[in-house]
Amino acid sequence: MFAEQKDRVVQGSQVVLDGERLTPEDVAAVAYGQVPVALSEEAVGRVSACRRKVEDLVSTGKVVYGVTTGFGKFSDVRISSEDAAELQVNLIRSHACAVGHPLPEPAVRALMMLRANALAKGYSGIRLQTLQLLIDCINQGIHPVIPEQGSLGASGDLAPLSHLALVLIGEGEAFYRGERLPGAKALAKAGLQPVKLQAKEGLALINGTQVMTSIGTLALIQAERLAKIADVIASLTLECLHGIPEAFAEEVQRVRPYPEQIGVAANLRALLNGSGLTSRQGELRVQDAYTLRCLPQVHGATRQVLAYVRDKISIEINSATDNPLLFVEEDQVISGGNFHGQPIAFAMDFLKIGMSELGNISERRTERLVNPALSGGLPAFLSRRPGMASGMMIPQYVSASLVSENKVLAHPASVDSIPSSANQEDHVSMGTTAARHAAKVIDNAAKVLAIELICAAEAADFAGVNNLAPATRVLYEQLRGIVPPVTQDRSISRDIENVAAHLLKGEWLKAVEAVSGPLF
Repeated sequence: MFAEQKDRVVQGSQVVLDGERLTPEDVAAVAYGQVPVALSEEAVGRVSACRRKVEDLVSTGKVVYGVTTGFGKFSDVRISSEDAAELQVNLIRSHACAVGHPLPEPAVRALMMLRANALAKGYSGIRLQTLQLLIDCINQGIHPVIPEQGSLGASGDLAPLSHLALVLIGEGEAFYRGERLPGAKALAKAGLQPVKLQAKEGLALINGTQVMTSIGTLALIQAERLAKIADVIASLTLECLHGIPEAFAEEVQRVRPYPEQIGVAANLRALLNGSGLTSRQGELRVQDAYTLRCLPQVHGATRQVLAYVRDKISIEINSATDNPLLFVEEDQVISGGNFHGQPIAFAMDFLKIGMSELGNISERRTERLVNPALSGGLPAFLSRRPGMASGMMIPQYVSASLVSENKVLAHPASVDSIPSSANQEDHVSMGTTAARHAAKVIDNAAKVLAIELICAAEAADFAGVNNLAPATRVLYEQLRGIVPPVTQDRSISRDIENVAAHLLKGEWLKAVEAVSGPLF
């Protein structure tokens, strides 16, 4: 995949931005791990050279969109050099009208980093001191309050990114050390000074796809973790249902050689190795239902989706998405359309579909565990007192509800477009909507998988924990470390939430892989 062709840019205890080599893992390290950020020397040189080009354009009065003209439909309105700075401030203030709940802190840290990395490429014309203030805010923990709704995903994420830019000029709001403060106060508490924007700088800060891409990058990381742990959860379920691993034989996969299908089948063979609960063809039945027998095909197809999304994300996080772009060596300023979010919009819609299906098949496995007509002898609803105690009856309802919600969210946002700016911007991507929905789909899928895992652990108690394969036994024990057996009816809402959080963090995978070996 694209990201694997590059060396990562983590150096020591910081991520060095050069506009070229960022990976999704680097983004996650800064978003979740509070890893500091710095500019590379090469980036400093490129940014400085590009800024000199902007100043030359302003001094000579050349017609350049967003520098000596208005914006959008106002691109034909000339702006004098004396008004260039005021134009940029007006741009930020007028465009900062996003609505809704603030984006979560990790997404804000990610988008700040991605905007800095795009600017570090040296095609945007920002001043070095403005870019450095953005980096200082990341490192000092100043997180602008950025409402999640309001981007069309073309001309970039204009409205939400404007809320980021407000804080850099000492306006707007930011979270700092747990407090929601006016932007100027947050900067002052961190010992930072706001900047006074000059020509092109406001546009350079907001004209890009970093909101949709930051949400999408973090969603991808979580989706990849869920896809891998889903193989482990499904293996535990298969054991409890006395499934037939022969369907995962290398010979079967070889004659339909999708790499992802082959990889998932190899995972399942490794995870089920040593199990005393699985059966052979003809021993209990000739073949399993599709939710068990077709695991390599279905889980593998989701892995194909994730590979596609990773490729597009890896390109986007190292791209210049401004308009216009300044090419210093060629002595050109070109108005283009790199701000259009269509590639990420499609990727996020594809991600929604792939992860919805991972949840769909998980819920069907849960149904097989709790339904006495399908479970091969397990107690009805895994109840220890059938009739008196409902056991896992209603968790399956919750799983079905989440799966149904995901089917609604999986409707593609990218098929919609509403013209804006008096039809100057007459086709938009809705990529940020797609990314936000993808994040919600993944959150729901984590809960669906958590419910399956809790039910599988209950089933294992009946089927015989000592007969589990070594690898699935590890996952069972990790689960039991936070969720005790349901010996009598109780609310398990908090258990589902806690297990889902662990699955999204990916921490249980390491324990499993210590036994199974590295999983695909």
